[in-house]
Amino acid sequence: MRGHGKSEGRVRWASVANYVCDVASVADQLEAKHGKRPVVVGHSMGGFVVQHYLGKHSAPAGILLASIPPRGFLPGFLRYMRHHPIATLKTLVLLNPYYMVNTLELTQKLFFSPSPPFSRDRLKHYFSLIEPESFRMALDSQLLALPNPRKVTVPMLVLGAENDMIFTQYEVRQTAKAYRTTAEFFPNMAHDMMVELGWQTVADRILAWLSEQKL
Repeated sequence: MRGHGKSEGRVRWASVANYVCDVASVADQLEAKHGKRPVVVGHSMGGFVVQHYLGKHSAPAGILLASIPPRGFLPGFLRYMRHHPIATLKTLVLLNPYYMVNTLELTQKLFFSPSPPFSRDRLKHYFSLIEPESFRMALDSQLLALPNPRKVTVPMLVLGAENDMIFTQYEVRQTAKAYRTTAEFFPNMAHDMMVELGWQTVADRILAWLSEQKL
């Protein structure tokens, strides 16, 4: 997506519609090269983008990991605000969601398991990769541009983390319900399921599910 990693473009006022266009562009390239549309997988905010993408574009299936729910991030943001009022104030004044996670302590509490077992060195490494995020996207994900699950007709796998500090198990279950499936949870795992200890079990479940779908 634009402004992330080594992708071109500016991120500050990018909308969810912009990100969907970015994903669609890559999907088109993959289809041109391999002759078939890719399965789309999204984590957290990326899951929100996937939901919008699948409402407008074809894909064999979609996979959501600890995703923003289709009803939006507002309940999660209000929980965050109660516990971290100073960081919330910085985020709103500077119009930059980066300040919600701009310390090692906040990053660990929100994204990762305690240290140990998640080592301090690994935490520092992943913290160094955190980049500024679009304030417009933050608004889209809370109120301005919520996805419509009724437009999504492909098979969906919805995965959650038992110790997620951002989205509750109820929210993950409601996300799965919206997409006519059942949520699956991984024990002893925090929000960043892709890099948590035990991430292999998440990857194995995704591969098994894709096999079940004959994909």
